[in-house]
Amino acid sequence: MFLGEDLLPWLTLAIGAALAVGTALALFRPNDAAAVADGELERPPLGRAVIQIVLGTVASIWAIATLLN
Repeated sequence: MFLGEDLLPWLTLAIGAALAVGTALALFRPNDAAAVADGELERPPLGRAVIQIVLGTVASIWAIATLLN
């Protein structure tokens, strides 16, 4: 099996970390392509962004704990 028996924890780690880091980067430094007419950059909704960061962090910690166990 590809990556042995640890495929699911590795995928969970990758997806969780990508969710947490990607959302945090979008929240703290929005893309220039998202600029609106008045020059302001749009940010993602704060509540949804915080929930996604927390879920991604929990998934990453869980995957790391599983891999180290």
